[in-house]
Amino acid sequence: MTQTLLDYDAEAGRYDATRGGVPRARAAADAVLCLVPPGARTLLDLACGTGLVTERLNRPGLRVYGADASAGMARKAHERVPGGIVLADARRLPLPDASVDVVSAVWLLHLVPFADAIVAEAARVLRPGGALIVTVDKDAAHDVGSDVDRVLRPYRTLERSTDRADRVTAEAAAHGLDPAGETRFTGHGQGNTPRRVAGNLRRGHYASWFRGDAATVGALCAALADLPDQDRPRDDPEYRLVRYLRRGPRA
Repeated sequence: MTQTLLDYDAEAGRYDATRGGVPRARAAADAVLCLVPPGARTLLDLACGTGLVTERLNRPGLRVYGADASAGMARKAHERVPGGIVLADARRLPLPDASVDVVSAVWLLHLVPFADAIVAEAARVLRPGGALIVTVDKDAAHDVGSDVDRVLRPYRTLERSTDRADRVTAEAAAHGLDPAGETRFTGHGQGNTPRRVAGNLRRGHYASWFRGDAATVGALCAALADLPDQDRPRDDPEYRLVRYLRRGPRA
């Protein structure tokens, strides 16, 4: 099954409305902030998108920046965080070694086949004692035990998930980052509906976890169509956020 990737430049104008909007962004930002070390002075938000989360990562004494590889997303983010957004690939950040206190990456590692390179680059730019704060196990979080999930579960595999916690932790350790706390937050507005899931299956949106062929997609869509309340969202997922600290004394 081939994954259909979003055109993030084209998606920028409607991205927020289709991703839970302010409630989801506020929950994510609050969760990140509760893991930011007390003495941190700078934070870089990777794949900041439209800046909806980034602009809420505010607390006294913390200077926040964002980076995104999509020009369309970066333009939107600049409207919310003026002067604090850079157009950049998360694997090649335009920063010197050991130059920031915190790197956050919310809903990023599950999207890319090079999550290991992002973790390595984050470790490079973090000061000793600094923190990498990332979401992990996103695919697993979307199984909330609903009737939709019972239809999908036999065809769900997490083997290909690039943000699986054990993989991220192993890569982090290889680059001098050790796990040091975690939290969870609600993905407001992300509860699945049978109709939406069927449409996404047909469009190939679930390639990171879906195990099946075109015939399987047809059978699953038929099973989903038989479920009640086709447009009623099931429970929102709970996302897992983990903090990794850079070895060495804080400068």
